[in-house]
Amino acid sequence: MIRIALLATALSGLTAIPAGAASFDCAKASAPDEIAICRNPVLSERDTEMAALWFAYSKIPMMMGGNGNRHDAARDFLAQRAACGGNVACLQSAYDARIATLKSDIPAALGNACNNP
Repeated sequence: MIRIALLATALSGLTAIPAGAASFDCAKASAPDEIAICRNPVLSERDTEMAALWFAYSKIPMMMGGNGNRHDAARDFLAQRAACGGNVACLQSAYDARIATLKSDIPAALGNACNNP
């Protein structure tokens, strides 16, 4: 029962961001990676998907140290994204990797949360 409640809470965030919109305000985009994301619909969709997954992942309770690691990984992704600049292929690769990681980390984190209440 606890596992179902955690899963429902985590997945509720998957619809929190409108489809087809970047997870940040494109009117304020100033960095080359942000501008590229706002100008490219595919990158914008990947950004939205990644943000929704991150929102769900961020709602899962973590054991001591897990939350810090989770935030470190998010900062690492943003640094990697920034290093891509406006290179669309680099940005696509960074998003693909981050989305795949989040898709595998969410079930693992849910399992840990359910097994360690």
